[in-house]
Amino acid sequence: MSTENLPQSPEQPPRKPRVAVVFGGRSSEHGISVVTAGAVLKAIDRTKYDVLPIGITQDGRWALTADEPERMAIVDRRQPSVDLLAESDEGGVILPVDPANREVVYSEPGSVPKALGEVDVVFPVLHGPYGEDGTLQGLLELSGVPYVGSGVLASAVGQDKEYMKRVFTSFGLKVGPYLVIRPREWQRDEPAARKKIVDFAGEHGWPLFVKPARAGSSIGITKVDDLSGLDEAIAEAQRHDPKILVEAALRGREIECGVLEFEDGPRASVPAEIPSPQEHAYYDFDAKYIDSTPGIVPAPLTPEETAQVQRLAVDAFEAASCEGLVRADFFLTEDGEFVINEINTMPGFTPISMYPKMWQESGVSYPELVDRLVQAALRRSTGLR
Repeated sequence: MSTENLPQSPEQPPRKPRVAVVFGGRSSEHGISVVTAGAVLKAIDRTKYDVLPIGITQDGRWALTADEPERMAIVDRRQPSVDLLAESDEGGVILPVDPANREVVYSEPGSVPKALGEVDVVFPVLHGPYGEDGTLQGLLELSGVPYVGSGVLASAVGQDKEYMKRVFTSFGLKVGPYLVIRPREWQRDEPAARKKIVDFAGEHGWPLFVKPARAGSSIGITKVDDLSGLDEAIAEAQRHDPKILVEAALRGREIECGVLEFEDGPRASVPAEIPSPQEHAYYDFDAKYIDSTPGIVPAPLTPEETAQVQRLAVDAFEAASCEGLVRADFFLTEDGEFVINEINTMPGFTPISMYPKMWQESGVSYPELVDRLVQAALRRSTGLR
């Protein structure tokens, strides 16, 4: 679907496409999603698009929110939330479930539901489970509403680090050593599951990184230097996801590369390097979002290394059947090999996020980046493609 194909009334001038920016959500990345939404709302061209901000509270209510990007920022180390932006404590936004009807409705207890008009495309800037993992994408597919970013399968693969690595390996992309502990495994025989991790450390050495298998923004991750810290790290990861991932530490440089869908297919941005944070054990949540450890853009790589990581980033995009955008994260090991760590199908769009910074350095401004993503979504149909 393109902008030109929107239904028009013969008596009226062409209407602008209506973009619903959906943000917040039930995951532990709720606050970062709100910050991302604020940046997108600031950047989107209001002369070209009508915009409808819709926030999802941490308990799952879809709320009509104020269109006030300046309130969607981290202030004094405190993250924003949809609850503080919602226009009502009880009202809810209802998306259509009939593909023939794209009208959004707002309802409050004791009041007549109010039509908010049709939505032509959804820009879902949710991070983590219940939004970035294919769940919201499935709802939008059922509704027949185009949306920015990857579809159900790619979104699910991009959220689950185990299956992401399995897909990459099957396509010949190199991943680092890892181990998965599933919930039933832990519940059935906890000592045996813990022994698997200890044996993994014996094979690959300390430190290890213990992670929630389906989370992002470095939330719930612990760098474990020895056996004494293992139980606490497992408990922290399981607080966010009952399935955990254990990774061996890779010695090398952290390199990121953005992929964006153009009219002729996906292209890679200039890469960035994430230097080791001075006051943090690794590039954790605080280093990313609170203390704003700056990345180096473009990364100081040789032309050959730059071309190689750009090719690998596009290969990862294609391997997972992604659409719209991806940020691909790699390690450049000490022997000169690129090892893919993960992809992010809806990377952060905050003012300090690396994805828009890499594209800015590649000649695509933040407003143009948002516009390209919306236009790519309008060009695609929902359903099998």
